[in-house]
Amino acid sequence: MKLSVEDKAMLSGELGAPRRWAMEHMLQVGGMFDAEDFVSVAQSHMMADPESLGEAGVVFLEGLAAHEAVYRRVRIPMITDPRGVDLSHYRPLGQTEEMADLERRTIAACEALGILMTDTCINYQTIMPPVQGEHVAYGDTGVVIYCNSVLGARSNFEGGPSALAAGLTGRTPRYGLHLDKHRKSTRRFVVRVQPNGLTDWGILGAIIGRACNSYWEVPVIEGISGTPTSDELKHFGAAMASYGSIPLFHIVGVTPEAPTLTDVCVGAAPAAEDVVASDMDAFRSDFGGKGDKVDVVVFAAPQLSLVEMQQVADLVDGQTIHADTSLIVCTSPQVAADADRMRLTSRIEASGAQVLRGTCFYQQYAREIGEANGWKRLLSNSAKIVNIIAGYGYEPALASMEDCVASAVAGKIV
Repeated sequence: MKLSVEDKAMLSGELGAPRRWAMEHMLQVGGMFDAEDFVSVAQSHMMADPESLGEAGVVFLEGLAAHEAVYRRVRIPMITDPRGVDLSHYRPLGQTEEMADLERRTIAACEALGILMTDTCINYQTIMPPVQGEHVAYGDTGVVIYCNSVLGARSNFEGGPSALAAGLTGRTPRYGLHLDKHRKSTRRFVVRVQPNGLTDWGILGAIIGRACNSYWEVPVIEGISGTPTSDELKHFGAAMASYGSIPLFHIVGVTPEAPTLTDVCVGAAPAAEDVVASDMDAFRSDFGGKGDKVDVVVFAAPQLSLVEMQQVADLVDGQTIHADTSLIVCTSPQVAADADRMRLTSRIEASGAQVLRGTCFYQQYAREIGEANGWKRLLSNSAKIVNIIAGYGYEPALASMEDCVASAVAGKIV
């Protein structure tokens, strides 16, 4: 790889051991993907929940944080994905003091490195969203696909170490979606049935993601009437990334790089593939369960926006969650502060539901808290979470936000 003078200084250790480690790591990544050089990035976003890190990962972060401040602090704005423990509410969930202590150590190390503990997977809705053409180094798959597609920024899926390396250096290998040639469409889908609501948008994203099933596929979507909302595109992209590892999509006439179909095609457009009502119905049937007792209803993955918090508050008003069912709502600390001020949180929790701040359900020791509470049957309106959560020992079901709340009140899937 071609290195600038500053790259070489960081690699030689002139700017400290943490940056030397970062450059060595990124040279390995760049070599893997045949990157010719590095590109400067404006922001970095790291996934580093303690369940994923484990003791060894936390010790590694603490080792970097032990260096002198001039050498250890990140060089660009760097933010974090949801945490694994809401330290204001973890014992009632069945999380242990050991889990909480690992979280505290992680936070302390990150703060010493100069990382902003935003603890969110919806930074594009809350914190300095990137602009079209801006190069960034983002970790969470839902963050990456939204920012690439809806905002027109440029990022690959960055693992935790790579995001940290980008933060320490302000650089990342120039490969993948940092290059124009990888941002053109390779698959074309024509939607013959209009999605209605967040769950339908998640289902549509899951169907397209499952059909593509490759990081290097870029679907372009036609047939969408009207302009989807930010939350609809959030659920659409999160599900597509979850089911297909897709980091970028285009919607003709909606997303910034696709004012027309020809703008995102090289030569002739890919052959059209239809998505019809029966495809949506078949997907729903995989996550049924009407009449089944529901143990826990989860709104998460992605965290809820302020608009979604209001929708939940309106739905639970005057109702009480069934004694045998738990309702958990996960949102970002930034949204939570506004929701507290606007009395949305108090309205939600008056029903018996619990609002968690800065966490996401599947990243917070989901298996352990399920076992601690005897939760098995999980219901959500997120197509992403029902794809993930079975791996943690749950039996997932999928429904609209309205039906999720009604099920939580009834204690069974309605």
